[in-house]
Amino acid sequence: MKKTLGFLVVLTTLIGFTSMISAIGEFRFEKETHDFGNIPHNKPATFDFKFTNAGDAPIIISEVKPSCGCSVAEFTKTPVKPGESGTVTVTYNAAAKGPFTKQFTVKSNTKTPVKTLTVKGNVE
Repeated sequence: MKKTLGFLVVLTTLIGFTSMISAIGEFRFEKETHDFGNIPHNKPATFDFKFTNAGDAPIIISEVKPSCGCSVAEFTKTPVKPGESGTVTVTYNAAAKGPFTKQFTVKSNTKTPVKTLTVKGNVE
């Protein structure tokens, strides 16, 4: 009897931990790359990468890191619940003339904990 009860306690605990592990947030971005096309020199260009949480747990973005100092990013700081939406807003300063491609590394607690967003274009 004690062995059976002990087994049931271990089994119930294992099932409980497994169900907690499987609940995870998941990004669903409308798009992961944006082409600004031609933009004027020294006029910053901004784009909102919009996403929805397609997972089972809230998404918490811990950091959005630009690939260089010529770009900045803002992001939804509060947890994004399943089914709700958030935004990663990126700005490129357009100080250097010519074509550009810049990446933004998004770190979070999602199924894919590191995601890369890209902007590109040409500064005239």
